[in-house]
Amino acid sequence: MSRISAYKNGILFEMRDELVFVEPYGPDCVRVRATRNAQLSEEKWTLLDAEACETRIIMESEDRSYLCNGKLKVEVSRVHPWHKCCILTFCRDGKAVLRTREEYDPATRYLHVEGNNYRTRIVFEAREDEHIYGLGQEQQDFFNRKGCTYDLMHWNTKSTLPIVYSSLGYGFLWNNPAIGTVEFGRNHTVWQAESCYQADYLVFVGDTPAELVNKYAHLTGFCPPMPEWAAGFWQCRLRYESQDDLMEVARRYYEMKIPVNAIVIDFFHWTQQGNWDFDPKYWPDPQKMCEELEEMGIRPVVSIWPTAHPKSHNFEKMNEEKMLVRTENGSYGLFDFCGQVTFIDPTNPKTREFVWEQAKKGYYRYGIKTFWLDEAEPDVHPQQFGNLSFYIGNGSQVGLLYPYYYAKAYYDGLKGEGETEIVSLTRAAYPGSQRFGAIVWNGDIPSTFDSLRQSIVSGLSMSLCGIPWWNSDIGGFYGGDIESDYFRELIVRWFQFGLFCPVMRLHGSRNRPKDYVPRHPGVYEPSGGDNEIWSFGEKNFPILRGLILLRAKLKPYILECAERTSRTGEPVMRPMFFDFPDDANCLDLSDQYMFGPDILFAPITTQGQTERSVYLPKGEWIRTLDKKVYEGGRWIIVAAAIDEYIAFVRKGADIIRLWEES
Repeated sequence: MSRISAYKNGILFEMRDELVFVEPYGPDCVRVRATRNAQLSEEKWTLLDAEACETRIIMESEDRSYLCNGKLKVEVSRVHPWHKCCILTFCRDGKAVLRTREEYDPATRYLHVEGNNYRTRIVFEAREDEHIYGLGQEQQDFFNRKGCTYDLMHWNTKSTLPIVYSSLGYGFLWNNPAIGTVEFGRNHTVWQAESCYQADYLVFVGDTPAELVNKYAHLTGFCPPMPEWAAGFWQCRLRYESQDDLMEVARRYYEMKIPVNAIVIDFFHWTQQGNWDFDPKYWPDPQKMCEELEEMGIRPVVSIWPTAHPKSHNFEKMNEEKMLVRTENGSYGLFDFCGQVTFIDPTNPKTREFVWEQAKKGYYRYGIKTFWLDEAEPDVHPQQFGNLSFYIGNGSQVGLLYPYYYAKAYYDGLKGEGETEIVSLTRAAYPGSQRFGAIVWNGDIPSTFDSLRQSIVSGLSMSLCGIPWWNSDIGGFYGGDIESDYFRELIVRWFQFGLFCPVMRLHGSRNRPKDYVPRHPGVYEPSGGDNEIWSFGEKNFPILRGLILLRAKLKPYILECAERTSRTGEPVMRPMFFDFPDDANCLDLSDQYMFGPDILFAPITTQGQTERSVYLPKGEWIRTLDKKVYEGGRWIIVAAAIDEYIAFVRKGADIIRLWEES
């Protein structure tokens, strides 16, 4: 038998094989928890506390009840004459937008794994007319996720944020850090966790994409304001092998009056993985280095890895005091990179405190206040998360939380030192990571035009998922031949894309030339080929220099957008439908986007392409190149030689002055 009853401030469905609880969770939002266990868990994971809201519960009959919360109404009903299973229907302004699917036996949703944990499967009816966006980033071409299946896990180039938005006007947050899958099929939508105590998800509604994004920010947090320097140009490569190498590059940029706001000290500057410090052989005077960089207006950013080698002087202590990720079976080796290493466990508060203290002694005392949190997934090999044991649980149940706590460690550490402008570059994120100033990039992608095109999809998807400070390695990470015509064309088109990204960062492991001579023979992890703007040919240099100078002029506009982001959750880089929700032509556009409210950017993403079609929404648009005014509400063909990019400004927007003065 089963029953529906009012419980606390929500509606409880009880059956022999299942508990389902629907409760309000802030305005126009409900939280649903479902389990085969005898009690519901109160664990919120990374959710913030629910904001106050006014709700009504209507108990219509023993088979049907309603929870009304603003624009959202949830019907809880019993169906099937024998099993009386629970069906939830979510209505926005009186119209059904989402409905769980009837199944013969509710017990089929739960497959016992161990203890109180089950493989849990929640099924919804599918709508043919629906577009679905979000879910984080993965290098692929499908901006509209409808018809696709995805693994709910992180890896290099993939960061799962299980939040999606529907063109029907609702948002859906799968509040479950377990490894799993999601299917947005034509016949159904299925969210599945490999092992969890309960299903946990939130549904919220709104009239516009901006309203939905704002509601999501209220659930998981707003990002802090973007520091002024972070909106400029970042110089990076794999890697500067020594202090002299890095300073040589920084001085050259400075002497050429090319504004570099940040320069990155990449991996293996340390004495050993697990020692968060500088190798004095190659970095003899970090204090002097940081002081000179500060004089030039350049922020040093230091790469941090969460890996620990058994030969590290911190390994024994971390191992004995359970600050490392353990395995359920087998050895500690989780990642083979210059030896078998394991990962720190940032889900343990003790680990976070200890690692920050090491970073404080190794970097912060020199004035280094910004960190590149690499390997943030973590990048385990093989990806058998069920074999990982974290402080807060088994990897199959909590594996998605790693980047959240990794970023939190450094945010809390810096905040504890009194710092107020805190951002960290990281390779993965989870809902709530934005609260810690996470700047996410899309990982080690190849240097190809395909990667450039797919990076646009990644950036737009991540921006909708509450991660506004997104970027990619300009030029791609690996396989770039700086002497080839292909790459020299690619680097210009990628630079143009980087100009209109929330963060503009040049990085990559370029192919070494045939006559390569090591600068530091015997150094661990020697550098790739050159990766500075003078490295890509004489014709390209003035083009790239001009784009960096333009970025410097764009900073006030970017910072204005960023300030609004920290208040509203509104992304800087956003899909066309965000600003034009009633224009059907904007629903599937993934190769052009709005950069803030006033700039429309259409990147070139094909080799040899010198023109492309661009959709201009209703209104008047001014092309930045020639100041020509175009009437919107139509498609146009726009030419763009290699030294030209395609950008339009809304007529009447002040930002056009930037180009009029150029």
